[in-house]
Amino acid sequence: MTKPPHSSLVFETEQHWQALARQRRLYTGLGLVLLFMALTGSLWFANETNAGKFWDRLPHFFDFFGDMIPRDGWEIWRAMFDLESPYADGSLKYDYPNGRVWLTDSLYMPEYVFKMIETINIAIVSTIIGFTFGFLLCFLAASNLTTRGWLRGFVRRFLEILRAFPEIVIAGFFAAILSLGPVPAIIAVAIHTIGSLGKMFFEVVENADMKADEGLRAVGGSWVERVRFGMVPQVLPNFLSYTLLRLEINVRASTIIGAVGGGGIGEALRLSISRGHEAKTIAIVLLLLITVIAVDQLSAWLRKRVVGEQAFTSARAGALS
Repeated sequence: MTKPPHSSLVFETEQHWQALARQRRLYTGLGLVLLFMALTGSLWFANETNAGKFWDRLPHFFDFFGDMIPRDGWEIWRAMFDLESPYADGSLKYDYPNGRVWLTDSLYMPEYVFKMIETINIAIVSTIIGFTFGFLLCFLAASNLTTRGWLRGFVRRFLEILRAFPEIVIAGFFAAILSLGPVPAIIAVAIHTIGSLGKMFFEVVENADMKADEGLRAVGGSWVERVRFGMVPQVLPNFLSYTLLRLEINVRASTIIGAVGGGGIGEALRLSISRGHEAKTIAIVLLLLITVIAVDQLSAWLRKRVVGEQAFTSARAGALS
């Protein structure tokens, strides 16, 4: 009895699949070995650079969290809202009322709320600056709108330079020039935002439908008119969505920059940790957590309003399928 003509093909296919599976398992095993070696080497390097005390101090990893527990749970809320503490002894640890920011003779704003608003302002101003310049530069970097290769390449390299360095590095540079405060933080976050949004924007432009642009070109429309009437209306919702997403990132970046002298809540957090003020530290962390959650939820709601609920529903359906 002869074998069906397709049986040999099935057998060869199965053999090939098994060979590929063995090769995949081999590569996976080699990858895990290399990962283990890299992890072991990293731990050894950390131990050597820490004067050989890495493993000795590892059991005390959570001691810091234990030291951050205040003597009274209500101290957290007293620190957050600048209320009098029954443990006040004249030290900085319990001087909550001294941080009040008086708006009128009888109305004040808690210090950490004021610092948090300052941090949010840094993020908002930086995002507005980043959106403005990213919007203006992205059309020059898009290959479907700018035919001059030297100009397109120059703008793209410029955007790459702007986002090449972390915000905290740029902030430290400008803090040395302009002194401490929110201005270096705004400049640092804005520079990085221009580079990031500019890249995302020109990628959106390059994926846009060019039919409107072709129609405007056919009737003699200028380059500015083609951008204004053929491109901006269809890419603006995505631009706004990316900008709101970047705002969330900038709130966190502004907090980190505050720790190196950029003002805002980050500076207060650094001081409270370094001085061992438990209640103040936990109060700031709670305020940061609440603010980040609120900003994330507000940004997500605004993105849905701008882009449309249908875009999010389609994305979820595609992920599930």
